[in-house]
Amino acid sequence: MAFEGKNLLLYAVGGADGKESFLTDLESALKGGITCFQLREKHLPFGEFLAEAREVKKLCAKYDVPLIINDNNEIALSCGADGVHIGQDDGNVAEVRRIAGSRLVIGVSAHNVEEALAAEKAGADYLGSGAVFGSATKSNVHTLPLETLKNICSSVKIPVVAIGGINENNMMRLAGTGIDGVAVISAIFGAVDIENKCKELKRLSARIAGS
Repeated sequence: MAFEGKNLLLYAVGGADGKESFLTDLESALKGGITCFQLREKHLPFGEFLAEAREVKKLCAKYDVPLIINDNNEIALSCGADGVHIGQDDGNVAEVRRIAGSRLVIGVSAHNVEEALAAEKAGADYLGSGAVFGSATKSNVHTLPLETLKNICSSVKIPVVAIGGINENNMMRLAGTGIDGVAVISAIFGAVDIENKCKELKRLSARIAGS
């Protein structure tokens, strides 16, 4: 699958985390127009993670939406995912590229221009930068100044998606930074009406993407 900036327009991130409605919620998000989904499971044993990833892959393929696996290229390759996303402490981009070749899109978290340039040079396909508005899902994260986000976007040629506490109330503050889209967790999977929430978020993201 060719991966472009438009795939980052509304990038949903989530995992089951014991929630029985996870696949139903994910399908609602897919119906609502998410353009990419990252499966994040930090604590599942390998076998359970792989089984879940295969189910998620089937669902994403049904809507022609790329599936990215968080921090596990072995799972990504085994389930037929489109890509893997790694943090600064999660792995070596060049090594993942050596193992996966062209089979996986590689996303990398970048918190400053130096990390962004290094990731691009090592073979990353896109960057995830934040946390732009803090985070409801991670503790001990530092807020990324919007000026830094703007500098990251202008310093690299690969697409950038902003992440961290983004919702419909603060998203327009990202206008003018040069991002290609937004990565959203709680504002999607914590919504009462996930499908319509995604439609709203996608509409707003389209207004700021590339601005």
